[in-house]
Amino acid sequence: MSSTAIPYEKDGYTLYSNHLCPYAQRALRAFKAADVPHKVVEIDLNNKPAWYAQVNPQLKVPALRIPDGTILIESLVVAEYVAEEFPSAGLLPSSALERAQLRLFIEIFSSRFNPFIYRILGTSDADEQKKHTETLFSGIRAASKELQEQWERPSGQGGPFWANGRFGFAEIALVSLVNLLTVVDHYRGVKVPETQDYAAFNRWRDAFTKDPLFTEFNPSQDVLFSAYKKFVVDN
Repeated sequence: MSSTAIPYEKDGYTLYSNHLCPYAQRALRAFKAADVPHKVVEIDLNNKPAWYAQVNPQLKVPALRIPDGTILIESLVVAEYVAEEFPSAGLLPSSALERAQLRLFIEIFSSRFNPFIYRILGTSDADEQKKHTETLFSGIRAASKELQEQWERPSGQGGPFWANGRFGFAEIALVSLVNLLTVVDHYRGVKVPETQDYAAFNRWRDAFTKDPLFTEFNPSQDVLFSAYKKFVVDN
């Protein structure tokens, strides 16, 4: 470790993270899936160390220091860097078309899923909650349709994971976000329907929640619910 105030692994990878952050969990899972040695520095998001501004001026996690001292930020950038730097792990498809299809799947969650989790939690108005829930469910139906189409492609192998019958980059990018459905269920009673329109999504979710790459980095429900209570607006 350097003798400077900023902790890092000399000639190695240092991941600045927080175990409760769903975005940081992307990076943690990417390193685990690629089986790459690395040092994790836990950042208290409620009391960030003064030196962290020198690592990431935006003060967000994750941030990754690579062996030459370059700092990478933004969770998908970090996860994709790991996947591309260590291609033997097979986390990303080699086909440009399949990479594009994967990115389109991830985008559904960025634009039509994740924002509405927080909007459902962030209003006490029943009509607003209903409106945001309908939009969330629309995004989940779109994701379910994409999963079904992917499973009909050769790389989909019939599911239940996005590709190659195993936990891969799609899951690395998305499972910590999808897991927030447990939070809206807990605080708002919002449950994903068990109908055909949601069948592929529910099958995928059931499969990844049993995988060690999910369970190792997933906080207990009590801890998760406590961490997200600050986003809940009550009457």
